[in-house]
Amino acid sequence: MTNVLVCVKRVPETSSQVLLSDDGMTVDARHVGHTVSEHEEAAVEIAIQLAEATGGTATVLTLGPGDAVEQLRDAIAVGCSRAVHIEADSDAFGPADVAAAIAQFVEGEADPVDLILVGTDAADTGDFQVGVRLAYSLGRPVLSGISTIDVDGSTITARGAGPEGDEVFELPLPAVIAVSEGGVSPRYPSIVGRMKAKKTEIEVVHTEISPTTQRVRLTSPPEQPSSVEVLGKGPEAAPAVVDMLIKIGVVGK
Repeated sequence: MTNVLVCVKRVPETSSQVLLSDDGMTVDARHVGHTVSEHEEAAVEIAIQLAEATGGTATVLTLGPGDAVEQLRDAIAVGCSRAVHIEADSDAFGPADVAAAIAQFVEGEADPVDLILVGTDAADTGDFQVGVRLAYSLGRPVLSGISTIDVDGSTITARGAGPEGDEVFELPLPAVIAVSEGGVSPRYPSIVGRMKAKKTEIEVVHTEISPTTQRVRLTSPPEQPSSVEVLGKGPEAAPAVVDMLIKIGVVGK
């Protein structure tokens, strides 16, 4: 039996025009829909498949605002059995903060979490960091860029694309794996699944982790006063050039 926790993030739809906020630091998502990244859709599918194959559980978790329950219900509709919402301002949480909050939740669980799946990166920030930071916090082995996973007892066989072709890894549970799209086809929700998702209670938790991310902006350097001296124009400038070269020691008198 493998208990799987799959972590997703609410991100703006990218099928329409992407606009930036007034300060240019975030995506302005006021006029677009929301979803999860394709990597995370694949991670949800893998979590459901592993839970079904081993008689375990598939729990979906997100850290984000209240509206993020929409993405949790989408995961319930396709087969996850439990949904957990860490209610927080995801814009203020960097990858280190998100990893710390997830680790805090995992360590507080009564039943062991055997496998944690995340997307290789989120579609809005592309940090590529949460999986590695989470594994480091929990002291677990980690793989990234994985497309398929098989579990045999307490051993995982994971496959992913490498620079010279497909790569195969074996590692023990518990573990953390960052999933890339392409290895599985995410399923579509059925009517029964959507009805179940509407009725499923979302567990809301609050983290004690305070965001540590600081925004910095690269500004243009202040304009420096010009130190250019115009010596003249055309042939008439030649004597002045010679005098300047003598003055700065390039040529002798």
